[in-house]
Amino acid sequence: MKAVILAAGKGTRMGALTQELPKPMLRVEGRPILEHILDGLLGAGIREVCFITGWRAEVIESHFGDGSRWGARITYARQEIQNGTGKAPEHARAFVGDSEFLLTYGDILVRPETYRRMRRRWEEDTFAGLLTVTEGQDVTQGGLNFFDDQFRLTRLVEKPSPAQLDTLRATGWLRPGQPVWYNAGIYLFRPSLFTYTARLEKSPRGEYELTDAISAMIADGQVIAGLPIEGRWVDVRDPSVLATLQGSSDSPAPASPL
Repeated sequence: MKAVILAAGKGTRMGALTQELPKPMLRVEGRPILEHILDGLLGAGIREVCFITGWRAEVIESHFGDGSRWGARITYARQEIQNGTGKAPEHARAFVGDSEFLLTYGDILVRPETYRRMRRRWEEDTFAGLLTVTEGQDVTQGGLNFFDDQFRLTRLVEKPSPAQLDTLRATGWLRPGQPVWYNAGIYLFRPSLFTYTARLEKSPRGEYELTDAISAMIADGQVIAGLPIEGRWVDVRDPSVLATLQGSSDSPAPASPL
């Protein structure tokens, strides 16, 4: 299995912090976010990694080089145009080849064992993809996911509006006392994903959305497994989150459990 890490964005919500650095190179516990992610991948036996770079790409590329310092094999692909999460993985298509691959955003921090749990869940059946989820997040800021009794994805609603949430409650999709599953931004896929990303059209936001490709897979009868994140999950989305991590003794560390 290989891994693709999306690290092309500037991270505009970080303000001056990302004038010279791409957001995934901001430091948590003295090390770039990407190092924490890489350590977790290596612990799951994934050693071939492609970084999709863009803003200040040279910072990432010069820091990680060919990956030999970490015992990894790292390559790079440039995303020159920031046109959405649906097209970003396509830059790694040649790297992926015929392999299964883990796909993650470069600003998501989880316990290192999360990646090992993903691989174990993946091996339970023949899935076309695997999507991780977490509870307790504002689903209007991300993806809202629904699963069957085998925790396989049945529906995905990207950034639902308050009106859409009301409709989902009225139609029985959202029920009191049941978990509300937020897209955690870490996936496993087979190369067949690229068949669907190639067909994407721009969303109302003017971007190509990865979640639209996943929805098309479900519509075609492809089976997408779900996996709840255990332990801490952090989207390093803005300076306040980063400050919390830097000031907390319980921040994500690859060498110790959270």
